[in-house]
Amino acid sequence: MLILLILSISSAEGQGGGGGVIDVVAKFGAKANEKTDLSKPLLDAWKEACASTSPAKSVIPKGIYFLSTATLDGPCKAPIELQVQGTLKAPADPGAFKEPKWIAFNRIENSKLSGGGVFDGQGTVAYKREDCEKHDYCDSLPINLRFDFLTNAMIQGITTKDSKQFHVNVLGCKNITFEHFIISAPGDSPNIDGIHIGRSDGVNVLNTEIKTGDDCVSIGDGSKNLVINGVTCGPGHGISIGSPGLFKNEELVDGVTVKNCTLTNTSNGVRIKSWPGAELGTCSNIHFEDITMTNVSSPIIIDQKYCPWNKCKINEESKVKLSNISFKNIHGTSALPEAVKIICSATLSCENVELADIEITLSGTNGPTVSQCSNVKPKVSGKQNPVACSAPIAAKPTPVA
Repeated sequence: MLILLILSISSAEGQGGGGGVIDVVAKFGAKANEKTDLSKPLLDAWKEACASTSPAKSVIPKGIYFLSTATLDGPCKAPIELQVQGTLKAPADPGAFKEPKWIAFNRIENSKLSGGGVFDGQGTVAYKREDCEKHDYCDSLPINLRFDFLTNAMIQGITTKDSKQFHVNVLGCKNITFEHFIISAPGDSPNIDGIHIGRSDGVNVLNTEIKTGDDCVSIGDGSKNLVINGVTCGPGHGISIGSPGLFKNEELVDGVTVKNCTLTNTSNGVRIKSWPGAELGTCSNIHFEDITMTNVSSPIIIDQKYCPWNKCKINEESKVKLSNISFKNIHGTSALPEAVKIICSATLSCENVELADIEITLSGTNGPTVSQCSNVKPKVSGKQNPVACSAPIAAKPTPVA
């Protein structure tokens, strides 16, 4: 379908009837001087393209543009593409934003974002705020790119850098693909997830490079039929599912495949985390396969006692049910001895967990790695280094981000 969409847009270029190519500089007077706000020319071009009854493309040519904020709304009458060839810069001052978003795409069918351009959130001022993650200040910071309630979308060949909060937030989408996507931020940038996915069906993250200060990909409640393939992650906190159990009425996570990924110098590798407490949740059919780790602090982890900032009550247990989970052909090096940690809830033990062909050694030393398990009896096959579930749980486990 995406191939047909691209062909239909290409065939419409240069034709009349409201379709074709709309240049924000040539037609709407946008200026690449880093001072003049791109917002009105961009919205005017989008409005015209969206109203076209034949496929249309809006183009931002090469150059550096200042963009205060923009929400690109649908529904549109035909397939639509935004081609960003230049660099868009956000206001550096976090106080310039009234809402926690910079650029948003909302309620659009059959769309494409392409062009090789850069979305620069200029987030370094926000990063300097101490203990950001402990305050509401973090949640009010703008997300570089929001994709809300999109159907059949392609984001291809785009870079997002130095967002003030998450680089990308995907909510309520169906059949959306990120391919040859680049995310870049310092490793010490707080609360800067790469791609956060929630309540969406059929999200693909393919051949993507993510360097950030939090989870490279974070998967929230209501995520179904996700494929993460060919992602390189690092620095960052790894590829994480969770954390359910914190809020009421969370939707289930079902059908996540993470494969052919490489993680380097991250604080976690592949992870499922849930909060101890009263709220129910379900995560099932989660598969991690063909993963390479290099100097990763916690390469394989299920953590049903996830409780950052000591916000949980003593002796609380998670009520999130985890089932049908596999870790297959995962190899590389761990920065800490605890290479495998599967810590499940005493209230709801993990069901049908599989460990197959695990080969993880300790970085920079000949010392052994260890595998710790609690409230779980995994199915084990193939090589196991460390030996599955062979080590006791430490009294004070190594904290993870």
